[in-house]
Amino acid sequence: MVKTAKASRGVWENPPGSGVWWILYYVNGVRHREKVGRKSDAIALYQRRKSDARAGRKLPDLRRGDVVTVAELAADAVEYARTHLRTSRDYVSRAKIIQPDLGFRLAFEVTPLELDRWIAKHCHTAATANRYRSFFSLCFREGQRNGKVDGNPARLVRLRHEENARLRFLGRDEYAKLAAIIQRDHPEHFPSFVISVFTGMRLSEQFSLTWGQVDFERRIIRLTRTKNGWARNVPLNSATLNALQSQRNHVPHKPGDMVFPRPGPASDYRWWFKPALREAGIVGYTWHSNRHTFCSWLAIAGVSIKEIQVLAGHKTIAMAARYAHLSPDVAASASERLVLPATPSTV
Repeated sequence: MVKTAKASRGVWENPPGSGVWWILYYVNGVRHREKVGRKSDAIALYQRRKSDARAGRKLPDLRRGDVVTVAELAADAVEYARTHLRTSRDYVSRAKIIQPDLGFRLAFEVTPLELDRWIAKHCHTAATANRYRSFFSLCFREGQRNGKVDGNPARLVRLRHEENARLRFLGRDEYAKLAAIIQRDHPEHFPSFVISVFTGMRLSEQFSLTWGQVDFERRIIRLTRTKNGWARNVPLNSATLNALQSQRNHVPHKPGDMVFPRPGPASDYRWWFKPALREAGIVGYTWHSNRHTFCSWLAIAGVSIKEIQVLAGHKTIAMAARYAHLSPDVAASASERLVLPATPSTV
């Protein structure tokens, strides 16, 4: 005998099969209907509304903004990012990640504590936690601008302290070991790895690159949409030129074609890059660390901090100064300036 779930009074799904639940109740003969989201949330809210009515507590003013879900705010935030920000890929993925736990929550009922607990549970680093805090803040900020919500609970979620003192980069032997593994197991992705390490481009810059931005004659890549908002040229050395030539032999290369096509989540770099890191025994390293490797190798080679800033596209020289301690000549050169020329001896 198959048991069917008992229907909850005043709670129903509309449209059927959509996963969106509503509640219906009466207070002093006045009919009230609210869109909630998940069935469990709908049942809980229905019981709360009935309890408040029995206790004589004032019903909250129900306006259009009160029935807006977090998923709706997230969709607006993604649309804003696509229109006004330089990259929207991260916003799309974050909207999908928060959907199971928070998507169907009523926006006006979400508290700073709830957001903080979600971040603590799902984010394993301070940097990731702060990125999600910023995403939540954008969701509610756009909701305020569009008249859908009155407040922004994310503003009361405290930023996590990010420890940026230690910058993980590859040693030359680590690079050689990792490169050999990638060439063996995923040769089609090897050019993207080489170009990431030897140009220092940000992930968003590299994977939005088109062939029209690559100038083989001048040996440069022209970046027009960057994190800092200004265009810059990325010089190509022999390693990156060879990698681009190899990539051009395997993918369409009309000016408007992507240099590194990423048609869907299956083309994400993590599925092949992380196993290669594990086999190479490299820990504490991510794709963004390739950028640290680029800057660190420049510093070790004696390139000036100002040149590193220009090549990496850092907004301020302070960002590039993090690599100064790696330069073998900077400290010695600066210290030597204290030594006065020897005074000629007199007979």
